[in-house]
Amino acid sequence: MESFLPFLQNNFPILISHRYLFLFLGSAIEGMNTMVLGGFLVSTGFISLWPIFFIFILGETVNGYIWYFVGYFAGSKPIDKWGRSKPKSEKIINTVQNYFERYSGRAILFTKFTFSLTIATEIMAGSLKYDFKKFSLYNFIGSAGWVCIVLFTGYSFGQSYKLLFKYIKDFGYALVFLGGATTLIYILKLIIRSAFIKALLAHEKVKYYSDKIKNSLDKFVANGDNGEDTTEDI
Repeated sequence: MESFLPFLQNNFPILISHRYLFLFLGSAIEGMNTMVLGGFLVSTGFISLWPIFFIFILGETVNGYIWYFVGYFAGSKPIDKWGRSKPKSEKIINTVQNYFERYSGRAILFTKFTFSLTIATEIMAGSLKYDFKKFSLYNFIGSAGWVCIVLFTGYSFGQSYKLLFKYIKDFGYALVFLGGATTLIYILKLIIRSAFIKALLAHEKVKYYSDKIKNSLDKFVANGDNGEDTTEDI
């Protein structure tokens, strides 16, 4: 790492002098990998924790706004084109949409921690013209929570690398640690996504059977009332 930073300074000085700006742009456009790198750089002392923490929250929040306005101006076309291209993904998107229509705030918040559902939910919010102030609130809270997780993971792997740095001087191993942190975050997002989808599908089944039971009881009561009315008329 110590040899890599002078290399950047000598060959790409703009990356060093404007590092916070580039990290902000990376978090707003790309997101996760940039934030993992940011946590890693915090552990080396190359950047400060609190400035980059708030910069990443701003970047992740801006990213949410970008997809919200994509949905706001383009409608549901992006979701129809990519999210419903396969029967399985269409079922998932429809389930998320049903959940969003009932618990919009929770959907915006929870999907920030999932893989591939974040963008779809934010586009959905825009296409349905969801209240912008409420979206801003949930987008900010979800962004702050997600940044905490990713930044901490990158920082932890950076600290682990520092412990081994006196034995391992090759910068290539730093990339291995960065790759490990990124892989861990991907796995975490996939696990959360899977759990979230299973919870939604289970909720749909419970709602389906509860509605079915309710309708049966309503019919039974209605038939009973009709029978009582008929007796009284006779």
